[in-house]
Amino acid sequence: MTDSNTPLDGLPDALTAEQSGGEDWLDAELKDTLDEDYEIELEDAVLSMQIKKIYQKAHPDTIPRPEYFRALLSLQSELIKLQDWVQSTGQKVVVLFEGRDSAGKGGVIKRITQRLNPRVARVVALPAPNDREKTQWYFQRYVSHLPAAGEMVLFDRSWYNRAGVERVMGFADETQVEAFFNDVPEFERMLARSGVRLVKYWFSVTDEEQQMRFLMRIHDPMKQWKLSPMDLQSRVRWEQYTIAKEEMLARTNIPEAPWYIVPGNDKKRARLNCMAHLLSLMPYEDVPHEDIQLPERVYNKDYERAVLPPELYVPSKY
Repeated sequence: MTDSNTPLDGLPDALTAEQSGGEDWLDAELKDTLDEDYEIELEDAVLSMQIKKIYQKAHPDTIPRPEYFRALLSLQSELIKLQDWVQSTGQKVVVLFEGRDSAGKGGVIKRITQRLNPRVARVVALPAPNDREKTQWYFQRYVSHLPAAGEMVLFDRSWYNRAGVERVMGFADETQVEAFFNDVPEFERMLARSGVRLVKYWFSVTDEEQQMRFLMRIHDPMKQWKLSPMDLQSRVRWEQYTIAKEEMLARTNIPEAPWYIVPGNDKKRARLNCMAHLLSLMPYEDVPHEDIQLPERVYNKDYERAVLPPELYVPSKY
Protein backbone atom coordinates (compact mmCIF):
# COMPACT_ATOMS: atom_id res chain seq x y z
CA MET A 1 0.00 0.00 0.00
CA THR A 2 2.74 2.44 -0.89
CA ASP A 3 1.89 3.19 -4.52
CA SER A 4 0.41 6.51 -5.57
CA ASN A 5 -3.15 5.18 -5.73
CA THR A 6 -3.54 4.28 -2.07
CA PRO A 7 -5.80 6.20 0.32
CA LEU A 8 -2.69 7.27 2.25
CA ASP A 9 -2.18 9.91 -0.45
CA GLY A 10 -3.46 13.23 0.72
CA LEU A 11 -3.98 12.24 4.36
CA PRO A 12 -3.27 15.04 6.84
CA ASP A 13 0.44 15.49 7.52
CA ALA A 14 -0.27 14.89 11.19
CA LEU A 15 -1.00 11.26 10.33
CA THR A 16 2.21 10.73 8.39
CA ALA A 17 5.14 13.09 8.82
CA GLU A 18 4.62 13.48 12.56
CA GLN A 19 5.09 9.75 13.04
CA SER A 20 8.62 9.68 11.61
CA GLY A 21 11.67 9.04 13.74
CA GLY A 22 11.65 5.31 14.13
CA GLU A 23 7.93 4.84 14.83
CA ASP A 24 7.45 2.53 11.84
CA TRP A 25 5.15 0.34 13.90
CA LEU A 26 2.56 3.16 14.06
CA ASP A 27 2.67 3.60 10.30
CA ALA A 28 2.13 -0.14 9.94
CA GLU A 29 -0.80 0.04 12.33
CA LEU A 30 -2.44 2.77 10.26
CA LYS A 31 -1.93 0.78 7.07
CA ASP A 32 -3.45 -2.27 8.75
CA THR A 33 -6.49 -0.17 9.70
CA LEU A 34 -6.84 0.98 6.10
CA ASP A 35 -6.55 -2.63 4.94
CA GLU A 36 -9.68 -3.36 6.98
CA ASP A 37 -11.48 -0.68 4.96
CA TYR A 38 -10.24 -2.31 1.76
CA GLU A 39 -11.69 -5.63 2.92
CA ILE A 40 -15.10 -4.01 3.29
CA GLU A 41 -14.81 -2.44 -0.14
CA LEU A 42 -13.96 -5.80 -1.71
CA GLU A 43 -17.56 -6.90 -1.29
CA ASP A 44 -18.43 -4.36 -3.98
CA ALA A 45 -15.80 -5.73 -6.36
CA VAL A 46 -16.42 -9.49 -6.41
CA LEU A 47 -18.68 -9.43 -9.46
CA SER A 48 -18.93 -11.09 -12.79
CA MET A 49 -17.06 -8.97 -15.34
CA GLN A 50 -20.23 -8.29 -17.27
CA ILE A 51 -22.13 -6.93 -14.28
CA LYS A 52 -19.05 -4.99 -13.19
CA LYS A 53 -18.86 -3.22 -16.57
CA ILE A 54 -22.54 -2.33 -16.42
CA TYR A 55 -22.10 -0.95 -12.90
CA GLN A 56 -19.08 1.14 -13.83
CA LYS A 57 -20.88 2.55 -16.85
CA ALA A 58 -23.79 3.64 -14.64
CA HIS A 59 -21.49 5.24 -12.05
CA PRO A 60 -18.79 7.08 -14.01
CA ASP A 61 -18.37 9.94 -11.53
CA THR A 62 -18.05 8.04 -8.25
CA ILE A 63 -15.91 9.72 -5.61
CA PRO A 64 -12.16 8.90 -5.93
CA ARG A 65 -10.99 6.30 -3.44
CA PRO A 66 -8.30 8.46 -1.75
CA GLU A 67 -10.85 11.24 -1.26
CA TYR A 68 -13.44 8.77 0.03
CA PHE A 69 -11.12 7.16 2.57
CA ARG A 70 -9.79 10.50 3.74
CA ALA A 71 -13.34 11.75 4.37
CA LEU A 72 -14.41 8.45 5.91
CA LEU A 73 -11.57 8.44 8.43
CA SER A 74 -12.25 12.05 9.34
CA LEU A 75 -15.95 11.40 9.92
CA GLN A 76 -15.26 8.24 11.91
CA SER A 77 -12.91 10.17 14.19
CA GLU A 78 -15.73 12.65 14.80
CA LEU A 79 -18.13 9.79 15.52
CA ILE A 80 -15.77 8.65 18.27
CA LYS A 81 -16.03 12.13 19.78
CA LEU A 82 -19.82 11.88 19.49
CA GLN A 83 -19.73 8.51 21.23
CA ASP A 84 -17.65 9.92 24.10
CA TRP A 85 -20.06 12.85 24.46
CA VAL A 86 -23.10 10.55 24.46
CA GLN A 87 -21.54 8.37 27.14
CA SER A 88 -20.23 11.15 29.36
CA THR A 89 -23.40 13.28 29.27
CA GLY A 90 -25.91 10.41 29.46
CA GLN A 91 -27.53 11.09 26.09
CA LYS A 92 -30.01 8.65 24.57
CA VAL A 93 -29.77 8.50 20.77
CA VAL A 94 -31.92 6.46 18.37
CA VAL A 95 -31.28 6.45 14.62
CA LEU A 96 -33.69 4.71 12.26
CA PHE A 97 -32.53 3.53 8.83
CA GLU A 98 -35.31 2.83 6.39
CA GLY A 99 -35.45 2.43 2.62
CA ARG A 100 -35.99 -0.04 -0.17
CA ASP A 101 -34.13 -3.32 -0.24
CA SER A 102 -30.53 -2.81 -1.40
CA ALA A 103 -30.71 0.96 -0.79
CA GLY A 104 -27.51 0.95 1.27
CA LYS A 105 -28.78 1.05 4.86
CA GLY A 106 -26.50 -1.74 6.04
CA GLY A 107 -23.45 -0.17 4.40
CA VAL A 108 -23.77 3.14 6.23
CA ILE A 109 -24.58 1.44 9.54
CA LYS A 110 -21.41 -0.63 9.15
CA ARG A 111 -19.28 2.48 8.56
CA ILE A 112 -20.86 4.40 11.44
CA THR A 113 -20.28 1.65 13.99
CA GLN A 114 -17.00 0.32 12.57
CA ARG A 115 -14.77 2.13 15.08
CA LEU A 116 -17.25 2.65 17.91
CA ASN A 117 -17.59 0.79 21.20
CA PRO A 118 -20.35 -1.83 20.73
CA ARG A 119 -21.29 -1.35 24.38
CA VAL A 120 -22.20 2.25 23.60
CA ALA A 121 -23.38 2.05 19.97
CA ARG A 122 -25.36 -1.07 19.08
CA VAL A 123 -27.30 -2.16 16.03
CA VAL A 124 -30.80 -3.63 16.20
CA ALA A 125 -32.06 -5.64 13.21
CA LEU A 126 -35.14 -7.56 14.32
CA PRO A 127 -36.46 -10.60 12.43
CA ALA A 128 -40.12 -11.06 11.57
CA PRO A 129 -42.29 -11.19 14.72
CA ASN A 130 -43.05 -14.60 16.15
CA ASP A 131 -46.56 -15.76 17.07
CA ARG A 132 -46.33 -14.33 20.58
CA GLU A 133 -45.01 -10.96 19.41
CA LYS A 134 -47.85 -10.70 16.90
CA THR A 135 -50.29 -10.55 19.84
CA GLN A 136 -48.39 -7.75 21.62
CA TRP A 137 -48.81 -4.00 21.36
CA TYR A 138 -47.15 -3.26 18.03
CA PHE A 139 -44.34 -1.09 19.44
CA GLN A 140 -43.60 -3.44 22.35
CA ARG A 141 -40.78 -5.44 20.82
CA TYR A 142 -39.01 -2.27 19.72
CA VAL A 143 -39.32 -0.56 23.11
CA SER A 144 -37.17 -3.22 24.77
CA HIS A 145 -34.26 -2.22 22.51
CA LEU A 146 -34.38 1.52 23.20
CA PRO A 147 -31.25 3.05 24.74
CA ALA A 148 -30.51 3.79 28.36
CA ALA A 149 -28.49 6.88 29.27
CA GLY A 150 -25.14 6.97 27.51
CA GLU A 151 -26.18 4.71 24.62
CA MET A 152 -26.79 4.95 20.88
CA VAL A 153 -29.09 2.49 19.10
CA LEU A 154 -29.18 2.17 15.32
CA PHE A 155 -32.25 0.38 13.97
CA ASP A 156 -31.70 -1.42 10.67
CA ARG A 157 -35.39 -1.19 9.82
CA SER A 158 -37.76 -0.25 12.61
CA TRP A 159 -41.39 0.10 13.59
CA TYR A 160 -41.93 1.58 10.13
CA ASN A 161 -42.07 -1.97 8.82
CA ARG A 162 -45.82 -1.67 9.37
CA ALA A 163 -46.10 1.22 6.94
CA GLY A 164 -43.88 -0.50 4.37
CA VAL A 165 -43.26 -4.20 3.93
CA GLU A 166 -46.11 -5.35 6.19
CA ARG A 167 -48.60 -3.19 4.35
CA VAL A 168 -47.40 -3.94 0.83
CA MET A 169 -47.01 -7.68 1.40
CA GLY A 170 -50.38 -8.00 3.15
CA PHE A 171 -49.04 -8.88 6.62
CA ALA A 172 -51.02 -5.98 8.08
CA ASP A 173 -54.53 -4.95 7.02
CA GLU A 174 -55.58 -1.36 6.40
CA THR A 175 -57.16 -1.07 9.87
CA GLN A 176 -53.82 -1.94 11.47
CA VAL A 177 -51.95 0.42 9.16
CA GLU A 178 -54.33 3.28 9.96
CA ALA A 179 -53.93 2.61 13.69
CA PHE A 180 -50.16 2.73 13.21
CA PHE A 181 -50.32 6.10 11.47
CA ASN A 182 -52.46 7.45 14.30
CA ASP A 183 -50.18 6.07 17.02
CA VAL A 184 -46.66 6.59 15.71
CA PRO A 185 -46.52 10.40 15.96
CA GLU A 186 -47.53 10.31 19.62
CA PHE A 187 -45.18 7.37 20.27
CA GLU A 188 -42.27 9.36 18.87
CA ARG A 189 -43.31 12.48 20.80
CA MET A 190 -43.23 10.36 23.95
CA LEU A 191 -39.68 9.32 23.10
CA ALA A 192 -38.69 12.96 22.57
CA ARG A 193 -40.27 14.00 25.89
CA SER A 194 -38.32 11.25 27.64
CA GLY A 195 -35.05 12.71 26.37
CA VAL A 196 -34.45 10.43 23.38
CA ARG A 197 -32.82 12.09 20.37
CA LEU A 198 -34.62 10.39 17.47
CA VAL A 199 -33.27 10.66 13.91
CA LYS A 200 -35.03 9.04 10.93
CA TYR A 201 -33.32 8.37 7.58
CA TRP A 202 -34.91 7.14 4.36
CA PHE A 203 -32.41 5.82 1.79
CA SER A 204 -33.67 6.45 -1.72
CA VAL A 205 -32.55 4.64 -4.87
CA THR A 206 -33.98 4.66 -8.37
CA ASP A 207 -35.80 1.76 -9.96
CA GLU A 208 -32.85 1.11 -12.29
CA GLU A 209 -30.31 1.20 -9.47
CA GLN A 210 -32.21 -1.31 -7.35
CA GLN A 211 -32.53 -3.63 -10.35
CA MET A 212 -28.78 -3.43 -10.94
CA ARG A 213 -27.97 -4.13 -7.29
CA PHE A 214 -30.27 -7.13 -7.24
CA LEU A 215 -28.55 -8.46 -10.38
CA MET A 216 -25.19 -7.97 -8.67
CA ARG A 217 -26.40 -10.01 -5.71
CA ILE A 218 -27.67 -12.78 -7.96
CA HIS A 219 -24.32 -13.02 -9.79
CA ASP A 220 -22.11 -12.63 -6.71
CA PRO A 221 -21.98 -15.75 -4.48
CA MET A 222 -20.76 -13.61 -1.58
CA LYS A 223 -23.91 -11.51 -1.72
CA GLN A 224 -26.58 -14.06 -2.55
CA TRP A 225 -27.42 -14.46 1.14
CA LYS A 226 -28.75 -10.90 1.05
CA LEU A 227 -31.52 -11.89 -1.35
CA SER A 228 -34.75 -13.25 0.11
CA PRO A 229 -38.09 -14.08 -1.51
CA MET A 230 -39.38 -10.87 0.08
CA ASP A 231 -36.65 -8.87 -1.67
CA LEU A 232 -37.61 -10.33 -5.02
CA GLN A 233 -41.25 -9.47 -4.41
CA SER A 234 -40.23 -5.90 -3.69
CA ARG A 235 -39.13 -5.64 -7.33
CA VAL A 236 -42.55 -6.83 -8.52
CA ARG A 237 -44.31 -4.35 -6.21
CA TRP A 238 -42.09 -1.32 -6.81
CA GLU A 239 -45.01 1.04 -7.40
CA GLN A 240 -46.90 -0.21 -4.33
CA TYR A 241 -43.82 0.44 -2.20
CA THR A 242 -43.55 3.92 -3.70
CA ILE A 243 -47.15 4.77 -2.82
CA ALA A 244 -46.69 3.37 0.70
CA LYS A 245 -43.46 5.32 1.20
CA GLU A 246 -45.01 8.60 0.09
CA GLU A 247 -47.92 8.25 2.51
CA MET A 248 -45.57 7.21 5.32
CA LEU A 249 -43.35 10.26 4.86
CA ALA A 250 -46.35 12.59 4.62
CA ARG A 251 -48.08 11.30 7.76
CA THR A 252 -45.13 10.72 10.07
CA ASN A 253 -42.88 13.70 9.34
CA ILE A 254 -43.31 15.55 12.64
CA PRO A 255 -41.22 18.42 14.10
CA GLU A 256 -40.07 16.25 17.01
CA ALA A 257 -38.81 13.54 14.62
CA PRO A 258 -38.54 14.68 11.00
CA TRP A 259 -37.54 12.45 8.12
CA TYR A 260 -34.28 12.98 6.24
CA ILE A 261 -33.94 11.51 2.74
CA VAL A 262 -30.51 10.23 1.67
CA PRO A 263 -30.03 9.87 -2.12
CA GLY A 264 -28.40 6.44 -2.31
CA ASN A 265 -27.50 5.72 -5.94
CA ASP A 266 -23.86 6.52 -5.16
CA LYS A 267 -23.04 4.32 -2.16
CA LYS A 268 -19.91 6.14 -1.09
CA ARG A 269 -21.44 9.60 -1.21
CA ALA A 270 -24.55 8.33 0.57
CA ARG A 271 -22.42 6.97 3.41
CA LEU A 272 -20.39 10.14 3.81
CA ASN A 273 -23.39 12.47 3.50
CA CYS A 274 -25.41 10.52 6.06
CA MET A 275 -22.54 10.37 8.56
CA ALA A 276 -21.82 14.09 8.19
CA HIS A 277 -25.52 14.95 8.57
CA LEU A 278 -25.91 12.82 11.69
CA LEU A 279 -22.94 14.57 13.27
CA SER A 280 -24.43 17.97 12.37
CA LEU A 281 -27.60 17.16 14.32
CA MET A 282 -25.80 16.47 17.60
CA PRO A 283 -24.41 19.31 19.78
CA TYR A 284 -21.48 17.16 20.83
CA GLU A 285 -18.28 18.56 22.28
CA ASP A 286 -14.83 17.22 23.03
CA VAL A 287 -14.80 15.29 26.28
CA PRO A 288 -11.66 15.69 28.42
CA HIS A 289 -9.76 12.45 28.95
CA GLU A 290 -7.19 11.70 31.59
CA ASP A 291 -3.78 10.79 30.29
CA ILE A 292 -3.33 7.04 30.17
CA GLN A 293 -0.13 5.67 31.64
CA LEU A 294 0.87 2.09 30.96
CA PRO A 295 1.78 0.53 34.31
CA GLU A 296 4.99 -1.41 34.77
CA ARG A 297 4.66 -5.15 34.43
CA VAL A 298 5.19 -7.01 37.71
CA TYR A 299 7.83 -9.69 37.49
CA ASN A 300 8.04 -12.63 39.87
CA LYS A 301 11.43 -14.28 39.72
CA ASP A 302 9.95 -17.54 41.07
CA TYR A 303 7.28 -17.79 38.36
CA GLU A 304 7.83 -20.25 35.52
CA ARG A 305 5.50 -20.22 32.57
CA ALA A 306 3.86 -23.58 31.97
CA VAL A 307 4.53 -25.34 28.68
CA LEU A 308 1.22 -26.03 26.98
CA PRO A 309 0.67 -29.10 24.80
CA PRO A 310 1.01 -28.35 21.07
CA GLU A 311 -2.43 -29.75 20.22
CA LEU A 312 -4.01 -26.74 21.95
CA TYR A 313 -2.64 -24.37 19.30
CA VAL A 314 -4.38 -23.44 16.05
CA PRO A 315 -2.40 -24.92 13.15
CA SER A 316 -0.25 -22.38 11.27
CA LYS A 317 -1.62 -22.83 7.77
CA TYR A 318 -0.81 -19.32 6.53
